[in-house]
Amino acid sequence: MTSLCEVLERIAIDAGEAILGVYDAGPNVCYKADQSPVTEADERAEVIILERLSRLFPLVPVIAEEAVSCGSVPDISGGSFFLVDPLDGTKEFINRRNDFTVNIALIERDVPVAGIVYAPAQRCAYVAANGRAEKLLFGQGGTIEKREPIRVRPRGAVLTAVASRSHNSSETEAFLVGHGVKDCMSIGSSLKFCLVAEGKADVYPRFGRTMEWDTAAGDAVLRAAGGSVVRLNGSQLAYGKRMQADDCDFANPHFIAWAENPSVL
Repeated sequence: MTSLCEVLERIAIDAGEAILGVYDAGPNVCYKADQSPVTEADERAEVIILERLSRLFPLVPVIAEEAVSCGSVPDISGGSFFLVDPLDGTKEFINRRNDFTVNIALIERDVPVAGIVYAPAQRCAYVAANGRAEKLLFGQGGTIEKREPIRVRPRGAVLTAVASRSHNSSETEAFLVGHGVKDCMSIGSSLKFCLVAEGKADVYPRFGRTMEWDTAAGDAVLRAAGGSVVRLNGSQLAYGKRMQADDCDFANPHFIAWAENPSVL
């Protein structure tokens, strides 16, 4: 029987192939109402992902970035749903950097329980399900050449952070100084979660705006690898946030992704 991880891997790989076709040719860029960029790669990948998920999991609704931007928001009151970002790191993609990803996550009762973060231009992916996280390395044609378990590293005396390349802020700088962070790597997309998950960094602070589809798959990988993603008050970041008094549906508050979760403040 095919496992959930294997299904998500195949879907993400196929979406990634469509993205790379646009990447190689050079994308045409449009802008949504919120002035965030979108390309035909986002749209082609989302069509592939939605078609496959709806066929394989017809009873599980899908919240997908581009569909939501067009007003398509299915009922998720049943508690289980997929969150999809077909191309996370669109700015990196447009600028021809290789740290963009395909993100697919399964949410159950507000918690990301499975997911994949696939970086097609880097030929690697991070997957999580059943409390286990793995890193995959790909060869030509989307074949998996190596599959290895990953785990967060123990907290050391000196912290290494990973932060957004495109969305740095004064709050982020203050956090790094306040927590004695000596080294900070900049990278785009949800790969930041994955660097913490595989033990290359200790913390990823995010004080800029994100949406649930930006974070759910990386969050699933990090949690399965032994880490946590918490709000500034220390509570776990939850998913399926609707009717928020201070923000739109599916918007995240500021959060900190930790390899090991000390006091956040």
